[in-house]
Amino acid sequence: MTRVLVTGATGLIGKPAVAALVDQGLDVHAVARTVPAKSDAGGKWHACDLLAPGKWHACDLLAPGVAETLACDVQATHLLHLAWVTEHGKFWTAPQNADWQAASMRLIEAFQASGGTRVVMAGSCAEYDWMNLGDGVCREGETPLMPHTLYGQVKVDMANWLAEFSAHTGLSYAWGRVFLLFGDGESPDRLVPSIAKALSEGREAKCSSGNQVRDFMDARDVGAAFAALLMSTFNGPVNVASGEPHTIGEVVTMLGAISGRPELVRLGALPDRADDPHTLIACVDRLHGEVDCRPEHGLREALAEVYENIKIRL
Repeated sequence: MTRVLVTGATGLIGKPAVAALVDQGLDVHAVARTVPAKSDAGGKWHACDLLAPGKWHACDLLAPGVAETLACDVQATHLLHLAWVTEHGKFWTAPQNADWQAASMRLIEAFQASGGTRVVMAGSCAEYDWMNLGDGVCREGETPLMPHTLYGQVKVDMANWLAEFSAHTGLSYAWGRVFLLFGDGESPDRLVPSIAKALSEGREAKCSSGNQVRDFMDARDVGAAFAALLMSTFNGPVNVASGEPHTIGEVVTMLGAISGRPELVRLGALPDRADDPHTLIACVDRLHGEVDCRPEHGLREALAEVYENIKIRL
């Protein structure tokens, strides 16, 4: 029997990942700091509606002994480890990055000791050398890994440890490097929801020049990609992204058109960051060819859904 343990199950990636795994008929156990309350309307994408109460595990993985107890109790064969410090604007330098690295090692060691056979973790495009990307395309095994943030460095260290641990123990593993995801429920200060909220309220939507080229992907597709990666036989690092280049200006302008208030978009109203790379997109040959996974949601369609959901909640 395939039993899957998912950490960070109520997060932006975790919810659709759990949904995709449940859709495959797998025995899924989910971890969060608190078990989510039952929604009024239900719905496929509401985390608490996906699993029976007994399949939820409320715990703090950073607390001593918790990771080991969880792994022993669940006896999972597959581990999708998504939990990490993610607070917008703070995770880049948060000291909790080191805490999560240590907790992740304990969890994986306990998982393997309890008979687990495959683990997949979420990495980041921040592992790549953003300042020396050449054509701006990040290629696994080719583009240098030289993080410019604490978050990126700890992720690289964790990936290296996981590769060594897997080689030593025979554990199957994969490492998914996430690029720019967006979706319903993300931090309101991030690009897409902050622009969508301003437009829905009839306020100016201020942005930088918008010339930066990025790789945007709907969080539902990111979650589905991690579910596919977990159940595949692929080993090693893989970019989890759309592979499609779009400028930030395109995305913001698209939101302006979706809202019917394009005149409120203010490109260039905010300064560009000096340390911001011009182009940051992913090579997705591995994701498409070896994992056999492609996104299902187009950019405009996904942006329109985010805008409508934000508008409804106002």
